[in-house]
Amino acid sequence: MRAEDAHNVGGLPYGYGVDIDGADIDKADGPADGAGSGDRPASLSPSRASDFMTCPLLYRFRVIDRIPEPPTPATARGTLVHAVLERLFDRPAAERLPAAAAEMLEPEWVRLCADDPGLTALLSDDEERVRFLADAHTALTGYFRLEDPRRLEPAEREWYVEAELASGLRLRGYVDRLDISAAGDIRVVDYKTGKVPLEAYEASALFQMKFYALVIWRLRGVIPRMLQLMYLSGDGEVLRYSPDEADLRATERKLEALWAAITRAKETGDWRPRPSRLCDWCRHKALCPEFGGTLPPLPAGVPAQHASAVG
Repeated sequence: MRAEDAHNVGGLPYGYGVDIDGADIDKADGPADGAGSGDRPASLSPSRASDFMTCPLLYRFRVIDRIPEPPTPATARGTLVHAVLERLFDRPAAERLPAAAAEMLEPEWVRLCADDPGLTALLSDDEERVRFLADAHTALTGYFRLEDPRRLEPAEREWYVEAELASGLRLRGYVDRLDISAAGDIRVVDYKTGKVPLEAYEASALFQMKFYALVIWRLRGVIPRMLQLMYLSGDGEVLRYSPDEADLRATERKLEALWAAITRAKETGDWRPRPSRLCDWCRHKALCPEFGGTLPPLPAGVPAQHASAVG
């Protein structure tokens, strides 16, 4: 994985049509992840896969207990920026300018608040609202430093994808943008409003993109030519990776092993925490035994733990 010049698309022509707090929220992952029951198949999204790898107990809180996580200003800003960038491409190419994106911020925020009234409570006064919209505008400014949307015609935006592996596990999620060249080459693009990850964490950021590449390969029979992460904060940065078949087969094996571990945890009730520096940002820290918390009882029908919660 490497950062390249902002306007070098790794040989692809311009004609192309893990933050614990969720600052780069994965949108809704589609139907809820779970071990499957009745007619609902087992399913996994990139964000929930990342949760389990980060901390099995975090996965439990989000998927098994379904403890509500109200939006934060960071998640709301990410949602707003994604919405503006999605709708920007509804405009004729010549009108996809920074000023047009800036003009869309206020009405898009009003629309989002109408869909989710809980967002309104995030901003207590006009001063906070102005600051919030200014931060979102800064992220959009970062986007325009990285590419010129007038030269793009995406094939898909906010595209829900789902594919079933040979094991029966369904992989699902939302792709921010899919570009397809005249030659049929595919580029998968994901916008990030959080900070650029340190080099040690780039593999984690890339995992989500390989997940999507695997799903697209299973859906279309074509391996994406380029995976592109666009970090909009600060000076902005683009991270790109070209996957091959070996990459995606390894990703598939990893996901199957991960699902086997999730299934074992569900069967035994052993959702032990995995302490790390990310605990400082976890919204469920007060419930975690590692920090003196008391776990809530598991929902009815979910096996109780057979072993100590803290290994």
